[in-house]
Amino acid sequence: MKIYNVTGYLIILCYMLACMYSAPTHLGPWIGMLIGAVYFIFCWFLGGLYLADVLHLGIAHRSLDYKEWFIKVVAVVNNTFALYVDPIAWVNRHRLHHKHADHPGDPNKLSGDGFWRTLYLCVMPYQCNDNLAGDEILKSRTFRIVAHPFFAILAQVFSFYVLWKLVGDLKFALVMWVGIRIFALWVNMIQNYWTHTRNFGYRRYDDEDDNAMNIGEWLPVTATFSACLQNNHHHYPGLLRLSHDQSEYDFGFVTVKIMKYFGLVKATTRGADLPNDVPLGALNF
Repeated sequence: MKIYNVTGYLIILCYMLACMYSAPTHLGPWIGMLIGAVYFIFCWFLGGLYLADVLHLGIAHRSLDYKEWFIKVVAVVNNTFALYVDPIAWVNRHRLHHKHADHPGDPNKLSGDGFWRTLYLCVMPYQCNDNLAGDEILKSRTFRIVAHPFFAILAQVFSFYVLWKLVGDLKFALVMWVGIRIFALWVNMIQNYWTHTRNFGYRRYDDEDDNAMNIGEWLPVTATFSACLQNNHHHYPGLLRLSHDQSEYDFGFVTVKIMKYFGLVKATTRGADLPNDVPLGALNF
């Protein structure tokens, strides 16, 4: 088993054990583990929907057209109750990442950055010298409020306070609140380190200008909403499907198809244009 899988499963195991151990007496360890699992899944799924589908495919790459009310609701709910991510800064960093991938100007990671340096950069990324996030949706009042530093601080305090009041125990709430953020850091390392280091994963396209790799195992793909299929994505960043072969598991694409079913999104011309060298018979969207 690869080191990134071992690390991910260990974090989940430790999180569940910590929830059992820290659960208040009136709940007991098994109910504590169940509550911890519900909170974990809530934060993970909402965060994946927000980052991988809405910000990533919807705004950063313009692969999807979306209902404006939907994208705003997801941004506010995620950042208020789950894992806060500044939407304007994230879109800008992601576009700069594609523009300079693994080279100076990439705020996520340079080619020579190792594990510990990249871990630090997940928290304190390189400074962005350009602003590529001028989209009208990002200039809206909703996104400007969500991106404000005061909102960022208030939202994280509020999310912890709500969790504390819901479970009725400070230690139990703290374990869950910190635990899901450790898991989120692992997700960030999957995307910034393990899929941008050529010692891991596989390459479908031999693009020499970056180190993007595909990691296709169940846990990383599910946890990242398929964002760990980086070699595919960097080769065709506008394509809304990150799997380029029917054999590749693609959890993120499943979630996008479900949103389409409910009329929340539709493919843009850019997102639906299937290049000839992608070994798919059809986009199946």
